[in-house]
Amino acid sequence: MSPSRMMTFSPSSLAELRAAVRTIEQNGRADGRGAVPFGLDAVDGRLAGGGLAMAALHEAAAASEAPGDMAAATLFVAAIAARFSRNEGDGQVLWALTGPGLFAPGLAGAGLTGDRVFFAACRDDAEALAAMEDALRHGGLAAVVGEISRIDQASLRRLQLAAEDGGSAALLLRRWHRRGGDPLAAPSSAVTRWRIGCAPSAVLPYPGIGRARWHVDLVRQRGGPPFHWLLEAPDGEARLALPAGPRDRADPAGRADRLAA
Repeated sequence: MSPSRMMTFSPSSLAELRAAVRTIEQNGRADGRGAVPFGLDAVDGRLAGGGLAMAALHEAAAASEAPGDMAAATLFVAAIAARFSRNEGDGQVLWALTGPGLFAPGLAGAGLTGDRVFFAACRDDAEALAAMEDALRHGGLAAVVGEISRIDQASLRRLQLAAEDGGSAALLLRRWHRRGGDPLAAPSSAVTRWRIGCAPSAVLPYPGIGRARWHVDLVRQRGGPPFHWLLEAPDGEARLALPAGPRDRADPAGRADRLAA
């Protein structure tokens, strides 16, 4: 995949963003209801809807400010966006960001190739949130991703309502802000909330680097309990995997809740 195929869009106005979104093909669009599974029984069986709800808001954050954890959370969201895209055949994804551009081969390695995503380079959180809400309400997209450091309850609720109205999934990647503090500490109207952190790779019988592993915490889900998995990072088809000798387990004594508090 050539990075040149990825379209970077820097909106000067919401009207310009609307025009860009309207150029996207909408053939085969789903009705925005139901759920998109991870394709992994150990995960889907623990989710209240058997997968990630469509037309809903989902949040994810890194387990810490460490670059490795932040990269893991980004790739986790990219894989989810790719699964929503594939669910609609060739659905498109808008990614609103406020920081440096993303590494195209890295996203493609998690299943989100350049023909499925375009970017809105925003000046700040407020502009990114406005771009997300406008794209969600328009519909026609498989998913809308936004990288946000700070957000209030009213804005979270507006994103959830916009996702319901437009039928697209809203994926909020919560960034750690400079003053510290867990991005998932405050309550949220999101249907699911996830925390992603790096875990040691498997020891190989020969020199080399094993497939990346993550601690994946389902901090909260509407209609179900929290849970924790040890998973291998997604491949080019956006498929997560259980390590050999799965160690998924019920969340011990509300571990995810304690981390979120």
